[in-house]
Amino acid sequence: MALKTYRPTSPGRRGRVSTVSEELTNTPPTKSLLVPATKNAGRNNRGVITVRHRGGGSKRMLRMVDFKRNKADVPGRVMSIEYDPGRTANIALVSYADGDKRYILAPQGLAMGDAVVSGREAPIKPGNALPLSAIPLGTLVHNIELTPGRGGQIVHSAGGSAQLMGKEGDYVVVRLPSQELRRIHSSCLATVGQLGNVERKNVKFGKAGAVRWLGRRPVVRGTAMTPRDHPHGGGEGKTPRGMPPKTPWGKPALGYKTRKRTTSDRFIVRRRK
Repeated sequence: MALKTYRPTSPGRRGRVSTVSEELTNTPPTKSLLVPATKNAGRNNRGVITVRHRGGGSKRMLRMVDFKRNKADVPGRVMSIEYDPGRTANIALVSYADGDKRYILAPQGLAMGDAVVSGREAPIKPGNALPLSAIPLGTLVHNIELTPGRGGQIVHSAGGSAQLMGKEGDYVVVRLPSQELRRIHSSCLATVGQLGNVERKNVKFGKAGAVRWLGRRPVVRGTAMTPRDHPHGGGEGKTPRGMPPKTPWGKPALGYKTRKRTTSDRFIVRRRK
């Protein structure tokens, strides 16, 4: 993984920094694992915008990634390492001994031809999935389940990893990328290793158009709007807010609790803040 800079032939290229993934293989994606990605521009089933600043972007196909890793004790072999337009981490195509093919998240160090397996007796090496109870303390993991059998729900992005810090009865204490310490049931599966594409955090788009390719539309400051469009709008010239920061709908923007389901808070050992 390396960073690529460009000659300043234009203002957009002058500040652009992208990643070069040497581990990616030059193979087309597997058609049986592709699903068309429909665009809704942030709208719900009634056509009302529920997520702002979405729309446009390049056409893409969704890759069906296996987050459950439930093919227990069936050995597989990595056929390719591919780019996924729907996520920052790369994915690996695994061909199992029974003929099944699935995409998994590609950890750092996983290469084409490597063996991959899931199960309690799997060796501790990048790409293998085991219950948390079978993983030694201090091991870096990703794609962690929060409920046994549901599939990995956390630590999916490029360069992400969590670390096993301790074991308490039926639970394992895991330090998440946010530095939060959380208790997770020891029967939950996790994949060994740190996710690849580590330099993704250093990418600079260089120009606004590169962000539009991702389907993100421009964001306008509230102070630049009119009073009917935003509580911060209006006034002659550049005026201060004159009020605590608010959302476009008048709700407090800082320090306002929005979580309704807090049942999982009892598993937090140390918060990230």
